[in-house]
Amino acid sequence: MMRVLIVDDEAPARDKLRRWLSNHGDFEIAGEAADGLAAAATIETLKPDVVFLDIQMPGLSGLEVAAQLESGTAPLLIFVTAFDEHAVRAFDLNAVDYLLKPYDRDRLEKSLHRLRERSGDTPARSAVRTARAQTRSSERLLVPRGEQLELIEASAIHWLEADDNYVHVHTAAASYLVRRTLGDLLDQLGERFVRIHKSTAVNLAEVASLSPLFKGDHEVRLRSGATLRLSRRFKDALFGRMPR
Repeated sequence: MMRVLIVDDEAPARDKLRRWLSNHGDFEIAGEAADGLAAAATIETLKPDVVFLDIQMPGLSGLEVAAQLESGTAPLLIFVTAFDEHAVRAFDLNAVDYLLKPYDRDRLEKSLHRLRERSGDTPARSAVRTARAQTRSSERLLVPRGEQLELIEASAIHWLEADDNYVHVHTAAASYLVRRTLGDLLDQLGERFVRIHKSTAVNLAEVASLSPLFKGDHEVRLRSGATLRLSRRFKDALFGRMPR
């Protein structure tokens, strides 16, 4: 049994897909979402095996949703679009498949066949990483605020602190707890951040000064006044990125 999430901002499109999938006993509808933010939140809470993901949605597109997923736990993705250029892009994302609207039952059957062939695969890491490359995912990060999700500017993040499979995202205004690994966040956020400890990374623009401690370690003082520990293991990486 594969648990499916249907994401589309058009209710008739969701209805059609739900009806057609109901004829297949090995697929279970886990939920639906009508926009990108709701899709990201529902993927986090329901953890579906498969997402039929509309590309063109208000607020947060399907590609942007994919780019914000944890690459190690992402579900299998089938992109749905009414636009040929988006369909070609989706296919290049190494998604399981794409459906070009208006699709018929035969075309859906082919997608379901591909899903069955991929049901034992590891999550769609390549689709997530390619989506990040094709969107501005390094510029914004999806974070929880209460029961909702919101996008914050990556430039507003001062530092990142790993906590098992979570990361504390620290800004001047607030701290957010994100269910991601530090390595995956750094893969998304790119060159703006550098790791200074196995569990800590810092926004280079926020570093105000460095002070030596002992045995090669340093204290990193941020513009906000916060102080972090720079491990000697990561000293060269930080020093090599600091402006001269």
